[in-house]
Amino acid sequence: MRLFLQYGWQFCQYSWGMLETSGPWLILSFLFCGVLHAVLRPETLQRSLGNKKLSSIVKATISGMLLPICSCGVVPLSLGLYYSGAYLGPTLAFLVATPIINPAAVILAYAMLGPQIATIYLISGFVIPFVIGIVGNALGGPELQSPAAAGLAAAPSAREERPALPPLMQRIRGGIEWGFNDLAVQTCRFIVVGTAFAALLLTVVPTSFILDYLSDPRLVSLLGITLLGCVMYVCALGHIPFIAALVSAGAAPGVAVTFLLSSVATNFPEMVSIWRLIGKRAVTLYTGMLVLFGLAFGYITNFLLADNFRPVFDLTRSQGKIDFVSRISIDFPDGFKVFCAILVLCIGGYGWILQWRRSLRRREA
Repeated sequence: MRLFLQYGWQFCQYSWGMLETSGPWLILSFLFCGVLHAVLRPETLQRSLGNKKLSSIVKATISGMLLPICSCGVVPLSLGLYYSGAYLGPTLAFLVATPIINPAAVILAYAMLGPQIATIYLISGFVIPFVIGIVGNALGGPELQSPAAAGLAAAPSAREERPALPPLMQRIRGGIEWGFNDLAVQTCRFIVVGTAFAALLLTVVPTSFILDYLSDPRLVSLLGITLLGCVMYVCALGHIPFIAALVSAGAAPGVAVTFLLSSVATNFPEMVSIWRLIGKRAVTLYTGMLVLFGLAFGYITNFLLADNFRPVFDLTRSQGKIDFVSRISIDFPDGFKVFCAILVLCIGGYGWILQWRRSLRRREA
């Protein structure tokens, strides 16, 4: 009984920790999506991202690279783009690029991992989402465009002169209501389930085992690290110091790149959300390509740097860059984190209650 309670307490701690970390980004993303939904006309977004042009994927990739948002926080933004008219390719490109890399992460990687690994990290941060976007557009199938956006594009009224828009504040209020009453309810219920599964994994497989596995160069497996990274929830800024310590302890440089790419680009809650809200094909392309690219860039890094690589991490020498990154990175107050975590949990629970009621009505009918 005591062991059961101990594991139950650990499960709750892991779940709450992930919700506290991702909650503020999720809530701000819902708010931002609502404003975009109100300000941007769907046809405008469709002209920019609702096509198979390479320029659309480049726009989505570069936009994602400039935003310091984690892999859970980017889900509502990506879904907002997708439901507003963006094709699957630009959606996946934005979904991958945003958590993988941002200016603060590049600076920190340069300081703690050295210019060689940081350069490979920067190149891969553009190449991976760009190629995934191309593949998404090529193999998208029915998920290439959301049904709502496709219907809007096909409607005759989409090409006719539109009536005058309501006042801006009224549109923003309506957009925020859509962001929380529609998008948040759909997304949070799967985020909560995915978080529970990820916490269960961390409870069953202790963090100490994961750290020992990654820090022992004799046991390091790029495939194992890639698969492990895909289900974990980490952020680039938070784990670059840990990766630098691994490399300094003797791990191959490819380990740093592989773990950094696979772990920050995706996690279990994100994969569940993509699967349920876009489709199985989308999550298969997304996860499969990330695994392949994580392995590929890991092997390329080892091939290029294995002979003459020397760890460069020196806390004293890197302290200036680390302090600069700390100043430009966003750290939310603890109270705000708690509030957002509770809000995400409540919205997710409300979403499942609505789903349960709809199921009951269908059975009665």
